[in-house]
Amino acid sequence: MVDDWALILGASSGFGEACAVELAARGMNIFGVHLDRRAALPNVEAIVRRIEGHGRRAAFFNINAADPEKRASALDAMKDILAGAGSSSSIRVLLHSLAFGTLRPFVPEDQADALTKAQLEMTLDVMANSLVYWTQDLVYRGLMGNGGRIFALTSAGSQRVMPHYGAVSAAKACLEAHVRQLAVELAGRGITVNAIRAGVTDTPALRKIPGYEGLLEQALRQNPSGRLTTTADVAAAIAKLSEAETYWVTGNVIDVDSGEFVAS
Repeated sequence: MVDDWALILGASSGFGEACAVELAARGMNIFGVHLDRRAALPNVEAIVRRIEGHGRRAAFFNINAADPEKRASALDAMKDILAGAGSSSSIRVLLHSLAFGTLRPFVPEDQADALTKAQLEMTLDVMANSLVYWTQDLVYRGLMGNGGRIFALTSAGSQRVMPHYGAVSAAKACLEAHVRQLAVELAGRGITVNAIRAGVTDTPALRKIPGYEGLLEQALRQNPSGRLTTTADVAAAIAKLSEAETYWVTGNVIDVDSGEFVAS
């Protein structure tokens, strides 16, 4: 895996951060894409140090992952880095862990508080459609080929209704549909595509959901193992699914939650 790279979209916190460090610990170099203000950059620098502490390389890009021009520029830079690393270097893992959407009701009492067309479309573009665009660019640029592994973080919200979560719920359902389509289209290229449905996890993204405390309490009651899912649990599963022997696992929504979803 010395010449292999993982590309993590949403690498500066939560699942993306945990997966970046775990994959580095297992021998992969890391490209990280994130969008953070200056105050959050010390944590990004700490993540890079942890990756490098495992003897791996790290290159992070502080950009809007849904901006086509920024995406193209970052991929150009990645291609140059891979070319300098040697002819056998490639991006073998893509993790889509972008959590940036609008949390507003569709039809509240006051129309001024309602979700707008722009907010709905932005949420779908960032949290779902961007998976397709990044995948297209990786494949057509020759940065990912046979043996590639693509993962997208979904949630139980793709099938359930929660207050204020409508736009994100739609994006997660759309993301899962994209995973199925990509899995079929990329099977002939030897690339697998799966969605990872983590249990309720205490992450910065979860804490932006109104009433998140109730979600944590409910998940803790329902989880058969008696504890919440952690980002480390999810990172360990993704690292294992990134191994060569999982070449026949594709097109799935895989629960990483100790049975929380089926028990609820």
